[in-house]
Amino acid sequence: MELQSTVVPATNRFASLYIENRENIQEFFHYDITKNGIFRQRYRDVLERHFDRASLAACIEKYMSRFPKSDATGLALEKLRDQRSVVVIGGQQAGLLTGPLYTIHKIISIIKLAEQQEKELGIPVVPVFWAAGEDHDYQEINHLYVREKQTLKKITYPQQMTSKKMASHIEFDKGVMKSWIRQVFSMMGEKPHTNEILPFLDEAVHHSDTVVDFFTYIILSLFKDYGLLVIDSADPSLRELEKPYFSKLIERNQAITEAVLSRQTIMEQKGFEKAIDMDENAANLFMNTDVGRELLLYDPADQVFISKGGSIVMTEEQLRQHLHDHPESFSNNVVTRPLMQEWLFPTLAFIAGPGEIAYWGELQTAFETVGMEMPPIVPRLHVTLLNRAVEKDLEDLELSLEKVLQHGCKEEREQFLKHIQDKQLAVLVQQTKESLQEHYQKIRTHIYEVDRGHTRLADTNLAFHLQQLDFLQRKVEESVIKRHEAILNKYLNVELMLRPAGHPQERAWNIFYFLNEYGRHFIHSLANKPYEFDGKHKVVRI
Repeated sequence: MELQSTVVPATNRFASLYIENRENIQEFFHYDITKNGIFRQRYRDVLERHFDRASLAACIEKYMSRFPKSDATGLALEKLRDQRSVVVIGGQQAGLLTGPLYTIHKIISIIKLAEQQEKELGIPVVPVFWAAGEDHDYQEINHLYVREKQTLKKITYPQQMTSKKMASHIEFDKGVMKSWIRQVFSMMGEKPHTNEILPFLDEAVHHSDTVVDFFTYIILSLFKDYGLLVIDSADPSLRELEKPYFSKLIERNQAITEAVLSRQTIMEQKGFEKAIDMDENAANLFMNTDVGRELLLYDPADQVFISKGGSIVMTEEQLRQHLHDHPESFSNNVVTRPLMQEWLFPTLAFIAGPGEIAYWGELQTAFETVGMEMPPIVPRLHVTLLNRAVEKDLEDLELSLEKVLQHGCKEEREQFLKHIQDKQLAVLVQQTKESLQEHYQKIRTHIYEVDRGHTRLADTNLAFHLQQLDFLQRKVEESVIKRHEAILNKYLNVELMLRPAGHPQERAWNIFYFLNEYGRHFIHSLANKPYEFDGKHKVVRI
């Protein structure tokens, strides 16, 4: 495997400008990651605050106890207990079979930055992945895309979800899950490592009850040797640690909302769209009820917290009492999750995707409102996997890899189609149509004078002949395309693998397509590359 860097703008304009280190973007963040010594400065800032590392490590150790582990896992937990330690952290929704490739890329980013900074700073730096088990958007995680001929087909897990359950509470039928996995792999086709991967996934299903368990089991099986720690954001033990911070969020809810809305106004004045959709009365907290996960609002007139559905109406005192008695029923939203992470973890850096960079840019004053600074925001690695077959197609078609990564090759394919068209036939058919229409107009005029009742028959007859000419031309064109099918398929193959449906590869393809082909060791080959966090797109030649 070879590693190459190239320039491909991020899919989000704000994130692109952040990666390019534009001055008008850096003002929305507390740390400029392009400056020398920024992580050493951040480390000094972190050490000025108190973190209950022992309780946090015990919580994570308890959560991870039922999942695959290694000696590196135990070492990472010991590092976290060290009062000198910091973490590199990032998170993602718990997609089935790990979801899109960018989840894998984010985990590798967390691991690599932690390794680099531990070596650079000479202190314990622990990679931590925050599985967003408190999220309830089931439609985001219940599917993946599998190749079917020259397209990607969405394969959805058949379990329906009628209420807004947190992902950590969504249990699955093991038999149905195994059948769904086999459906996915039947579409991938039997490859060199299918007989290795399917038993591994069966084992993961056997040891899991919820979709988050399933996700975590797979992730730790693949990355346990790198000392990766994983915590479910909805873990009940974690909720106990979060109680005092939820209390602060309740107390400061209006100030936090006003801070974000104020920041959004400034960003809009600078020409950026809002990344966070926020009600002016948002309390930025969810509560679990019998009807599911409900977003809380604050009514300043009546000084009560209410849910959007109206099933919750509580005073601040009642809400605090409920927090004391049932902390597991509370969860964060997109605004308060970053705050909660910063309270819990001694964070050296947060690894963010393009969308996250955009919404973190709206949170600077929210952090300040609760007396904190946001950590350095490091863009995750953006990676495209390029196998030899696709690379050969690029060479044969004389296509620019950089251009395909940005725009696909639909335009080049259409130009090729125009080039191979029988232009002379098109001219002859058009001339014949014009001649027919001219003569039929004379025939129609004559019929109108003789027997106007048959003029419609003349129109129908003309339409039939024009359709036959179109049919003839279409058949000839199909024959031409058939003769050039091999070349046209190369265009389709390149686009499907590198820029499917106009999206980056990492947003559509799943890691198990590659593990099925190359085996589980493929993860280590991918993770052990010498990546640099320089804002450039990484191409891994397989």
